Amino acid sequence: MDGTALARRTLEAVSASAADILRRTGTAPCLATVLVGEDPASVTYVRMKRARCAKAGIESRHVALPAEVSTAGLVETITELSEDPGVHGILLQHPVGPHIDERAAFEAIAPEKDVDGVTMHSFAAMGFGLPGFVSCTPGGIMRLLDAYEVDLAGKHAVVVGRSAILGKPAGMLLLGRDATVTYCHSRTVGLPGLVREADVLIAAVGRPRFIAGTDIKPGAVVIDAGYSPGNVGDVDFESARERAGLITPVPGGVGPMTIAVLLDQTVEAATRRLGLD
Repeated sequence: MDGTALARRTLEAVSASAADILRRTGTAPCLATVLVGEDPASVTYVRMKRARCAKAGIESRHVALPAEVSTAGLVETITELSEDPGVHGILLQHPVGPHIDERAAFEAIAPEKDVDGVTMHSFAAMGFGLPGFVSCTPGGIMRLLDAYEVDLAGKHAVVVGRSAILGKPAGMLLLGRDATVTYCHSRTVGLPGLVREADVLIAAVGRPRFIAGTDIKPGAVVIDAGYSPGNVGDVDFESARERAGLITPVPGGVGPMTIAVLLDQTVEAATRRLGLD
């Protein structure tokens, strides 16, 4: 499953929409990125997202805070961005450091600007199937499944991973599409047996080659949302591809779609804010 190609098509549409918003209002969609400290991986991610914004015609406003910033200081910064009418979307790059209450920081993001889908409001909207912004990686996964015309109704979907911004919302989105969902994690007893039952497998546990290809059900759809150094996913790709009907590579599968959804939701937020919807 080619996430790079789908992301390219998505970003082409995003660029066209951003240009239309600018033409009609004189205002470009704006994404504010907030980075705490100088973690090399986080710095790289933010730089990449800002570059994609520029290419898509989305204004990027970056706020860099020192690693020692307090929870109160971070919340204050995010609150100011939430109240700024010139900002349409807010991305808090995480992790933010063990001394910071990350949840409090996320909740300072106004729901209408939560284009990364990290607040409790967005989580509830995903759970209830209500309008709102989805977590970007699960949202990208759903778009991949749609692009490859995967019929989810009645299928057994196994989600390996339970993070609040990936595993849990992915399962809720699948359930909303009439899949039967089983949540698993690194401590699940009998995990290989459950994986063998999956018509659709979402691997999001963050452990390299955690899932053996020999455990993949023949013909199953395998979405590998994991990433470890060396471009290694959660699934042993070479053995899994021999059994899977469809499978995402690492890199080039889920990753590109995450950024594409982020920018798409930023344009959507701007459309709503400017009264164009």
